Amino acid sequence: MLIAFSLALLVGSYILGSVPSGLLIVKLSTGKDIRQVESGRTGGTNAMRAAGFWAGLGTAIFDMLKSAVCVWLARLIMPSAYWVHILAPVMAIIGHNYSVFLVERGEDGKIRLRGGAGGGPTAGGALG
Repeated sequence: MLIAFSLALLVGSYILGSVPSGLLIVKLSTGKDIRQVESGRTGGTNAMRAAGFWAGLGTAIFDMLKSAVCVWLARLIMPSAYWVHILAPVMAIIGHNYSVFLVERGEDGKIRLRGGAGGGPTAGGALG
């Protein structure tokens, strides 16, 4: 049962990390697609380029919170499974960098997952 809870928590962390907060904030505030601006990433820096300072700050905060919440949930649900406390933010970072919600086919025909660079979720995981 412990393994099932651990796996569910890690998959949940990946899915929570995959939420493209920069894409959502920029789309709601300006109507632009952040993936078409500058680097094409969905993190706070590119959100600032696409929609201004406040959009970038909001994206950075949400990106940090995604990973921190994963740590807090892991500590709440499984207080003695320290390895889950470590892997939960790592899965959130992987989800942020390779979002399941941002699947696209490249020019070469290969399927790829897009996302941010991982700075915000890394800081959030350390905070958590």
